[in-house]
Amino acid sequence: MGLREWALGGVLLSPFLIYVLLALLITGGLRLLVRATGLGRWIWHEALFDCALYVCVLTVVTLVLGPL
Repeated sequence: MGLREWALGGVLLSPFLIYVLLALLITGGLRLLVRATGLGRWIWHEALFDCALYVCVLTVVTLVLGPL
């Protein structure tokens, strides 16, 4: 995908915005999976876990889709 700006209606958007939104969707799905499997009871601080999970997912998305 690379890090070129996208023009959307005359507004330039950074591809990192797309990465952020994609990571947010993946994190939401993973959180639903954690709750459905019962692994949520092992989480000490839910907000801290959500933040750390989001950062990890965003890192993976950026590494996979970003420039080499």
